[in-house]
Amino acid sequence: MNTSGLTFKRDLKPVPEADWHKLANEGAAIKYACENSGMQDKSIAVEANTDNAVLSNAKISKARLPFESLHALMDATGCEAPLYAHLLRRGYDPRSLRKLETETERALREASEALQREREKTALLTELLKGKAA
Repeated sequence: MNTSGLTFKRDLKPVPEADWHKLANEGAAIKYACENSGMQDKSIAVEANTDNAVLSNAKISKARLPFESLHALMDATGCEAPLYAHLLRRGYDPRSLRKLETETERALREASEALQREREKTALLTELLKGKAA
């Protein structure tokens, strides 16, 4: 088991809408995440801070991973299929969710949007000036 408390967060891979039917329950979603990670189950179990046997049982819905292990599994595999499974089961549309922005991300987004508006104004003014010069 991973006793260091460190988890390597991999880049998230989206769960295609065409695969949502495979996420009928938490066990199926855990299985999907493991299969699509490209990792061996033993490595996933170590990073998820659980036993390989518990992970195997969780994949066939004979055991449930503790909440923290489930989060670590999603970080380790780069797949949030268990989250999608819970959302779908509760009737939510995963397409409408978005992560919360940090203050820095928000400032960057707002600055980028303002820059884009200024570029559009500049392009419009340039076209108007070209029209008057012709």
